[in-house]
Amino acid sequence: MILRAPTPEELPGLSDLCLRSQASWGYDGKMLQAFRKSLTLKPEELETDALMVAEDKRGVAGMVQLSMNTETLAQVKKLYVAPDRLGEGTGKLLYVWACRTAQGTGAEDLLIVSDPQAAGFYEHMGAVRIDKTEPSPIPGRALPCLIHKLQTPT
Repeated sequence: MILRAPTPEELPGLSDLCLRSQASWGYDGKMLQAFRKSLTLKPEELETDALMVAEDKRGVAGMVQLSMNTETLAQVKKLYVAPDRLGEGTGKLLYVWACRTAQGTGAEDLLIVSDPQAAGFYEHMGAVRIDKTEPSPIPGRALPCLIHKLQTPT
């Protein structure tokens, strides 16, 4: 498995991967349509955020999008694995990359606003739920927030 930056031409396919991954949680078509805008990668995000693709000889397995909110707070905006690649370690690989990249920029904390069904993955990786939620694209639905404390580089 290699990690590499995506090209602008790949963004529609990566957006589709995000939607397919979200669908694997059992959401219906109406819910997925509500998620579509927030799961669509925009070309300007290649300039403002750090994006990484996990790929092997079988193709793209997943992607992650990392944003710096402040000098000491980074945020995982998206981390999605292709449904047929779940359980292969791709999510862990991308999450570790996000933690190390955030730490390398001086971030002390990594914020994750998670789908409720994915929160367990982030907790397994060391993130802790905080007493805060964020609104989702679906009215009346709140998303759990988690923080991963990053080690200070020595």
